This record gives sequence, C-alpha cells and structure tokens, in this order.
Amino acid sequence: MMGQLPGGQQRLFYSFNLEGHVPPHHLLRSIDQCLDLSDLRAYLADFYSPIGRPSIDPELMVRMLVVGYCYGIRSERRLCEEVHLNLAYRWFCRLGLEDEVPNHSTFSKNRHGRFRDSDLFRWLFNEVLRRCMAAGLVKGEGFAVDASIIKADASRQRGVAGDEVDWRDPALRSRAVREYLEALDDEALAEALPKKISLTDPQSRWTAAPGGPAFFAYATNYLIDTEHGVIMDVEATPAHRTAEVDSTKTMVERVEAQFDLTPERLIGDTAYGTAPMLAWMVEEKDIEPHVPLWDKTERKDDSLSSNDFHWNQETNEYRCPAGKPLRSEWRTFTQKRSRVTKANTIIYRSSQTDCATCSLKAKCCPTEDRPQHP
Repeated sequence: MMGQLPGGQQRLFYSFNLEGHVPPHHLLRSIDQCLDLSDLRAYLADFYSPIGRPSIDPELMVRMLVVGYCYGIRSERRLCEEVHLNLAYRWFCRLGLEDEVPNHSTFSKNRHGRFRDSDLFRWLFNEVLRRCMAAGLVKGEGFAVDASIIKADASRQRGVAGDEVDWRDPALRSRAVREYLEALDDEALAEALPKKISLTDPQSRWTAAPGGPAFFAYATNYLIDTEHGVIMDVEATPAHRTAEVDSTKTMVERVEAQFDLTPERLIGDTAYGTAPMLAWMVEEKDIEPHVPLWDKTERKDDSLSSNDFHWNQETNEYRCPAGKPLRSEWRTFTQKRSRVTKANTIIYRSSQTDCATCSLKAKCCPTEDRPQHP
C-alpha cells in the first residue's frame, strides 16, 4: 500500500534532543573533544567593558569561525545562514534550536577590533599546539617549511603602477589602504614600491608563481614538525619570494621564544637555498639545512657562467676566460670606498677596452657592454 507523509509540522510540542542528531563519528565531535576554550573569556576580559549590554559570547564566535574554516565557508554572511540551518553546527556552537545566531556584521566588527587587538587567533593557535605537544605529537627535532599561494580578494582591473598612486587622494582612504600606509610608516620599509599594486588591497602582491595569468595574492607560510605533520607556526606575507623566505626566520624564532624549541634540521625547497638563509641557519641557529642550493650559475644558452670566472684572493680580482681582470675599482680614491651595494654585494667589472675587441664578448655579455660579477 502506498504510504502518505503525515502533516506533522503543525505540532506545538516536540520531544527532541540535539545531541542525538549528531552522528558519533562526525568531524565536529572529534574537534570538540580536543578544543578547550575554558580560558578564552579570561584572556579577552581586558578587551570588554565591565558595564553595558552583554555582548555575543566570544566562544560562540570562535566556534562558528572554526566551523567556517573546517568546511570552507569563507563568507561570514553564509556562515551565519549555515549555522542557523545545520543541526551539527548548532550543536558544536552550543546553540539550542531556539537560540539566535549572531548577525554577520558582528564578526567583521570583532575581527577588525578586539580579536585583532588581542591577537586572539595567535593565542588560540598556541593553545591548540600546547595540547598537541602534551599529547606527544611534537618531537621538535626536524621542521619543514613551505608556502602556499592564496588569491587575494582584489580585482585585476584595480591594479595600477606602483609609482602612479597618489595616496593622499581621499577616495583611496579605505581600511586596507590605511593599514598599508600605517605598516609603511611603522616598519620604515626601504624596499621600492612593486611594479603593480592593487588599490583594493595594497598589501597583496602581483604574482604568476602558480603558472598561468598573474593575479594579486598572499602567501601563507607554514613551519611543520616532521614527526606527525603538526603545524608549529604560520605567517602570512605578500606573495613575494623574499618575504616568504624571511618569514622562516620569524617563525623559527617565535617557536623558540614561545616553546623553547629549536629544530636540529630544517627542510625546504630551492627557494630557501640562498646564501644568506643558509648562513643564518648554520652560523646563527646551528640548524642543519636540508635544502637544495639555489644555483644560478648554470646557463641554458651558450653564454658563459660565473664558474668560468676565477677568483684571485691576492689581487682582489676575477679573471675571465680570456685572462682579463674584473675589479671592484679601477682607480684609487683619496677617501676609501666600501663598494658594498644595497643588496650587500660587491660588483666586479672589466675594463671596457679589454672587452671591446674580445672574441668571447658575444658569449660573455650578450646584453651588456662589458661583464660584471657580484
């Protein structure tokens, strides 16, 4: 006999237990067993007023953000809708069936306000890491480092040349622009403006690192304990190789200061195989590098490489394959000059007279008048 759905939605009272409607092996049940937010209110106490109307419970907002992270819900508006509808999300956030979900604007105000001022997410990250360490999941002997490209929420059409922006224009005074200018003032950054900059998100960087068309992006840099793959630290930077490599120093030193852990070895790809980075690992931190060297000497064309030029310590000069010298200075000055560039290098140049008639000039410097060697 064909059944018929009873019209039971008009009942006034229900016998309902939210706990019984969340499967035993649900992801959020596993996270709930390990997530301890008992100290959260005490940590944030100084960032709330002792008087006035009670705010949204900060633990509720943190739990909702964990749900958004685990299930890839990037929009706070959509996150509020999902928590309102999904029983498992309500259970994890400690909400009953009749409890109201916070408005999405509450998240924006708290993220850009007290959550940022208190460095809440860093505190929460460290608390979770401490629980991992207490459970024996962190060995602390070997760390690995790498970066992932994260596309910025910035349109390609809003990108302009870095030297064409008038930052005094009131139309550009958005929150993202204000934070960018404040960072420039506070850190006194000496680097030049990038070739292309986003007026929507100036701190992002124009990159084509993943391949394909370029776009504005950030890099998330991870420091990972190799024993069980536990993330020890994370640092967001513009999608720029120099910033990504420098963030490794920040993360290693922060873990050392916070948890008194310094790895015996550090694993990374070729991007971390620069001379300054290797020197920092070996000489300053006594860390054994497991990193391929960043060797730029090999040539894909028929031109000469730096290995074809030989160093003479006694005369402080290089010799090219034709036997001609390359020197850092060709005349004596009354006041001695260091010759050290902003990139912390010394440039050795040949004599223009030697190069003018040299038979190897086409291979030596196909795009320049004469060779130079850093």
